[in-house]
Amino acid sequence: MTTLTRNQIGALGEQLAVDHLTSSGLQIVARNWRCRYGELDVIAASPDRTVVFVEVKTRTSDGFGGWEYAVTPVKVRRIRRLAGIWLAGQNQSWAAIRIDVIGVRIGRQRTPEITHVRGVG
Repeated sequence: MTTLTRNQIGALGEQLAVDHLTSSGLQIVARNWRCRYGELDVIAASPDRTVVFVEVKTRTSDGFGGWEYAVTPVKVRRIRRLAGIWLAGQNQSWAAIRIDVIGVRIGRQRTPEITHVRGVG
């Protein structure tokens, strides 16, 4: 197996997360949305008009405590702020808003492990 760079690992994890979301019935609205305050990894919409802001964490090992520890309360607040900025620029109303985290573990098993935690913030 060739060694991937950190950016390639992140991009692979994000693509796996997007595939997981679309197979779960969500439609991808935006990827890597940026503003001056930061970036939202994935913005998706569910059939019931819930907009879902998804933080993707990709890991190749359990170093640094795994992906679960990477989404701190500070990180959730930042995602909420970015979500508010994104929503302010939309001319569509949403029935509900949710923040999810998808953890992708690559390399431990033959197929990547995907953990989807809904409603973290």
